[in-house]
Amino acid sequence: MGHDSESRRHAEVLCLHTEALDSFGRRVRAVAVNQWSVRTPCTGWTVRDLVNHLTAEQLWVPELLAGATIRQIGGRFDGDVLGADPAAAWTSAARAAHEAFNAPGAMAGRVNLSRGTTSAWDYCSQMAVDATVHTWDLARATGGDTHLAPELVDFALRQIEPRFGGLAASGLFAPPVQVPADADPQTKLLAKLGRRSIPQHGMDPEQTGGG
Repeated sequence: MGHDSESRRHAEVLCLHTEALDSFGRRVRAVAVNQWSVRTPCTGWTVRDLVNHLTAEQLWVPELLAGATIRQIGGRFDGDVLGADPAAAWTSAARAAHEAFNAPGAMAGRVNLSRGTTSAWDYCSQMAVDATVHTWDLARATGGDTHLAPELVDFALRQIEPRFGGLAASGLFAPPVQVPADADPQTKLLAKLGRRSIPQHGMDPEQTGGG
């Protein structure tokens, strides 16, 4: 891959990652005081659990991009990382992750994940997809806007397709949901990850299982 092509590829995923974080952040800031204990489409998770999960994921980013291993980080980000102000905790963690990915040369590096070493580009892509899907989970749980940006949905589908067999067998997601062949891209994306979504022009999405 040429330098210019790789630079464009990096720029694309950085832009999508930023958009995914912003999209999730808007839903976090819209959570009402009495909604933090509401269950989400992710089995066993409340709204607070979901936001805590995504916030902790962002806290890992600067450390991993700096070359730290899973063992070195250990349990530093286990447990509650939201404190008394979940929205502020999310904003701070998301900003740090964004800055780390956008630092000069960061996307050309490699990171140590639990499954082995991978490129920073691949790591950033995974984080963008995770934030995109969990944006729907959070919006669904709180009665917010469940519409996902088409460019994020398309990117997530492209990322998931080659790994779908492994994802389905991982146990991290509910079994795929059958949807019509002509379903819209968002419905197809959610279905692949065990979530059931009514088409955007129809009724509100149904509660589903999944991680």
